[in-house]
Amino acid sequence: MGSPEAEKHHAVCIPYPSQGHINPMLQLAKILHSLSFHITFVLTEFNYNRLLRSQGPDSIKGLADFRLEAIPDGLPISEDDATQDVPSLCESTTKNFLAPFCSFITKLNESSPPVSCIVSDGVMTFTLDAARAFGIPEVLLWTASACGYLAYLHYQHLLDRGIIPLKSAEDMNNGFLDTRVDWIPGLTDGMSLKDFPSFIRTTDSEDIMLNYFIRETGRASMADAIMINTFDDLDASTLDSLQKILPPIYTVGPLSVLTRRVVPNESPVTAITASLWKEDNTCLAWLDSKPPESVVYVNFGSITVMTNEQLIEFAWGLANSHYNFLWVIRPDLVKGESAVLPPEFMEETKERGLMASWCVQEEVLTHPAVGVFLTHSGWNSTLESLWGGVPMICWPFFGEQPTNRKYACTDWGVGMEIDNKVKRNELEEVIREMMGGENGKKMREKAVEWKESAAKAIGPNGSSVLNLHRVVNDVLRRN
Repeated sequence: MGSPEAEKHHAVCIPYPSQGHINPMLQLAKILHSLSFHITFVLTEFNYNRLLRSQGPDSIKGLADFRLEAIPDGLPISEDDATQDVPSLCESTTKNFLAPFCSFITKLNESSPPVSCIVSDGVMTFTLDAARAFGIPEVLLWTASACGYLAYLHYQHLLDRGIIPLKSAEDMNNGFLDTRVDWIPGLTDGMSLKDFPSFIRTTDSEDIMLNYFIRETGRASMADAIMINTFDDLDASTLDSLQKILPPIYTVGPLSVLTRRVVPNESPVTAITASLWKEDNTCLAWLDSKPPESVVYVNFGSITVMTNEQLIEFAWGLANSHYNFLWVIRPDLVKGESAVLPPEFMEETKERGLMASWCVQEEVLTHPAVGVFLTHSGWNSTLESLWGGVPMICWPFFGEQPTNRKYACTDWGVGMEIDNKVKRNELEEVIREMMGGENGKKMREKAVEWKESAAKAIGPNGSSVLNLHRVVNDVLRRN
């Protein structure tokens, strides 16, 4: 008999190297730790150093059985406090990550306990080759939406039908993207090309992002199982279609809430963070001073960038609505320059507006003062908004965010959209409707219904809880 530590299951968890992917993977890692797994959480050296700068040296210490480690990303060394160029990073994961990752696992196996399974991001499938090489099981965690996953899986079919790549750049604006796509089982009615993840919007058959997603989703069949950060009621028809074309699927979401239910507050892993930005929590005290449902919360996530013209239209749309607002403005929100708001705007809104650089979003969205969320429709933000019972104004930026917008505004009944070419008058009108109109009231009621449905999924004998235990026992503890 070996020592208890030597017999402990050891999961290596590796997210795609951006904040929106790191968060749900860390939440899952904490849950696995609570189920007696030894955890090694793998960041890239770039993000490891960002974490060190943003949160201080204690942030990377980890625990004896929950380690934060780093591998190189194959890109030029940088100390920027911003998400790396996404196409370059995606290309590098397919070309430069496997060898250092395998060396890393070999090194871990020299210590105790040896690696017994891998949990990898759904778009980091080089890890499947590592799992085969070491003879251990692997589960993919799809951190984006189920509807987005189903759409990505049909990129190849769009290519085979000659629909993509686009014939010319004019197809971006001439109505071609309004073409209906009604032949994919499980996707919502009325789905058009503009609702697909944005990487189809290219005229280049060699486009990095288009081919990256074809490759990564095509390789998913090699996994032993796939976990998706959603819950059954939200995505029933989509999940039914995915089950027919992928390995066994386990819904385990919303992970952020499940983590809080499963991991005790007094557990030392609760304090482990991977936030790459310094968080400003003074906004919570500001929200405490505001009446219920009186604040528009604005946050476009960790990757979205906009022009200064768009920033100014958003600013005056908020100002002219005359509602309170909390606006998270990252230092890198505006393309190639610092975000500069007009002095007249700052003066006019000083009594009812607050700007923050980053915040603990989940606490904001569950605060009773928040009435609506102006969002880029990223998946973490969408789930957190549903959990807060807060309806959304959707302004998607890229990836599967247009797909999430489509579902939020139609199938889930919790959102209104604004045009990509944002205009202050349109935004003002939509804010007024969402905060004080009949549509806004109905959407708030619907969001509360989804919150209740999510609560059942993560409650005792809920679908997400049962699925989590199934995938752990059937796959991750198989060795």
